[in-house]
Formats: sequence, C-alpha cells, structure tokens
Amino acid sequence: MVSPDGTSTARAGSPDRPHHPGNPGGATRADAAPREAEADAEAAPREADADAATRVSDTTTREAPAPGYADETPLEAELRALAGSVPDPELPQVSLAELGVLRAVHLTGPGRVEVELTPTYTGCPAVETMAEDVVRVLRERDGVREVAVRTVLSPPWSTDDITAEGRRKLAGAGIAPPRPTASADGPVTLDLAIRCPHCGSTDTALLSRFSSTACKALRRCVTCREPFDHVKEL
Repeated sequence: MVSPDGTSTARAGSPDRPHHPGNPGGATRADAAPREAEADAEAAPREADADAATRVSDTTTREAPAPGYADETPLEAELRALAGSVPDPELPQVSLAELGVLRAVHLTGPGRVEVELTPTYTGCPAVETMAEDVVRVLRERDGVREVAVRTVLSPPWSTDDITAEGRRKLAGAGIAPPRPTASADGPVTLDLAIRCPHCGSTDTALLSRFSSTACKALRRCVTCREPFDHVKEL
C-alpha cells in the first residue's frame, strides 16, 4: 500500500507477492508444487486399486470354454445337443447331458460320428441302452450315416457331474438329488442331512441301501411319512 508521503509500505504479515491473473491471493508456482505432489501421492493408490479391481473383474467374469467342447464345430455342437437330449434309461426324468454322462461328440469323416459316453459306474447295464438310443437319434439327422459309441472310463463319472437343472428335475420327480462332494473353489461344507423331496424336511431315515437301481437308496421321511429314492453320492 502507499503511505501519505508517497512511499510504498507492506502490511504486516502480508509479504509482497506479485499478482498473477487467475491465481487468487497471488500464490506462486512454488507454493502450488507441494500441494500438487501431495494430491498425486493420494491419487496413486486409488488408481492402483482401480487397476487391480479391473484385473480381478476380468479374471472372474471371463468364462472358459466347457471342457472337451472348445474346438468343436457348429455341426458337432448340434449333434451333441441331439445326443444329450436322450433321456437316461434308469432316470428318465433327466437327459444324458443333464446326467453328465455325455462327454463329447466328434465328426470323424463325412457322415461319420463318434460319441463318448461315461457310465455312472463300471459295468452299469444302462450304458448299452444309452448307446442304442444315441445311435437312433443321431441316425435320424440328415447326413449322418454311421454312428460309433465309445465308452470312456477316465476320468470317472461323479454325481457332481449332474447339472443344476438335472438336480432340479430329480427333486421335482420325488427323487432326492445327490449332495455335492467336491468344489473347484475350495473346501465343501458337507450337508449330512438328506432333504425329503416331498415336504423339504431333513428328518429322514434310511430304509435300504439299494432301491430300484444300484445308484439309488430307499429312504423315508419321518415328517410326512412318504418313502423316496435318493441318488447316492459317488
């Protein structure tokens, strides 16, 4: 400020600073630098966290091709759907695809198809009927002249191969589906109780280790008194 005698004086506590347009209070670049450095340091962890979240999202949402089906042609996918629609001879409520016994369908030449089936257990008598039904269904498709069914024992079938839709259909038909025995995500909490498919009660009792087929046990619900089959875990 200017004194009455024309000399320039500075207000106490307010050192002279050159005024820069658009820079309120006359702040200099030197004053702003520490604040900008501090802001950059605070933003860096947030950006790193965002990048990490993006990477996790990418790896968890991307779906891998189904095992054995990654390289199949559109025609092989169509034939697999036809073969998979065949009902299981012992559990007609579910299809071979829902039961998890259909492993793959391959074109081995013009009009020639090879199907891979895995029985629910070695020596299962139903596998022959499965093969006959698959051959019949595929031969009805135009262009298919020869169908060969090959039994594959490794890896062995497991009740974990039954799809969620297959389990739902079993329960809807009054058959208790098997409990999970393995998980790709970590340890499995085994539910020891077998739920009645009729009333949902977990108060059930074993009547026989074998029912109409070797893969099922006969149980009875203590609550509603209804007997029911239970697909045994393998």
